[in-house]
Amino acid sequence: MTPIRMPLRTASAVTVTYALGYPIGNLAVHAMTPMAVLAFRFGLASMILGVWAAVSRVGFPTGRKLGHVAVTALLMQAVQFCALYYAIQKGAPAVLCAVVIAINPVATALLAAGFLRDRLHAGRIVALVLGVAAVLAACASRLVDEHGVDPVVLLLLVALLGLSAGGVYQQRFCADVDFRASSAVQNAVAFLPALALTLTTPFEVHDTTRAAFAVAGVVLLNATLGLSLYVRAINLHGASAVAMLFCVIPAVAGVMSWFMLGERIDVGIGIGLVLGALACWLNARTSRRRSVTPAASTRSRSPQLTAASRPSGPSSRRGPAADCSCP
Repeated sequence: MTPIRMPLRTASAVTVTYALGYPIGNLAVHAMTPMAVLAFRFGLASMILGVWAAVSRVGFPTGRKLGHVAVTALLMQAVQFCALYYAIQKGAPAVLCAVVIAINPVATALLAAGFLRDRLHAGRIVALVLGVAAVLAACASRLVDEHGVDPVVLLLLVALLGLSAGGVYQQRFCADVDFRASSAVQNAVAFLPALALTLTTPFEVHDTTRAAFAVAGVVLLNATLGLSLYVRAINLHGASAVAMLFCVIPAVAGVMSWFMLGERIDVGIGIGLVLGALACWLNARTSRRRSVTPAASTRSRSPQLTAASRPSGPSSRRGPAADCSCP
């Protein structure tokens, strides 16, 4: 079944909730130590999503499948957000985080080529080059300081690698797990290292009221609502259509960060926004062409295909990375 065109309302909702995670996460980290924020995020989100999964009566992974979901959780949740929130604590602007993490579709395509044997077509190679250029431009003012490479850049690259590697691992081993059960388990697994780091590092609350509101926003808007909207959009409209949203998510995050945090975009980040948008657009366009062409050739070879024989349901529309994390 060909995915239906994504309505503007859906695209706007996914873009806003995803982009909002960057300034809200920034507010939370500056109100409370980052590992404590993550402990609250993972713990509360796992309970909310666990209740949702239980009420929906979906099956939870067990045995080897549970182990695969746990590995995905450590990469996609624990590695990504521990590195990302430490980078924010060390002064990374929200829009810089958005630019680097938004290269995820391109980085995932590269990892999928290496580990899932997906072919890297010319369009994706160009997208990869543009993605690297976007990261270099956005991080230009932070690449090197008097002590060498700025730790912020390394932390953001680790966060990007964790998200991309987790997405590829999810595609390879966990694609058949319901996203509500998978997300609940992932947050529960990621809660353990976050709690351990919270208990073994200094704990501070700089502003109790701001911390409470920011953590509530991180849990409800990003970890729960944002994730649900993101995955539902992939199921209904396809992964390539949703990947197109990464063309605008960093810019929206930049506008929100300007209003909420007073952060201004420098020249390097501005260039990174443009190059990153081009990279995501080209990657999504290449993916969509690859998914449409085989479908068209199948229809031309099988003119008698009936409605009863066509695949249906959300699983037939799900893209390669139907489980993702909002910032």
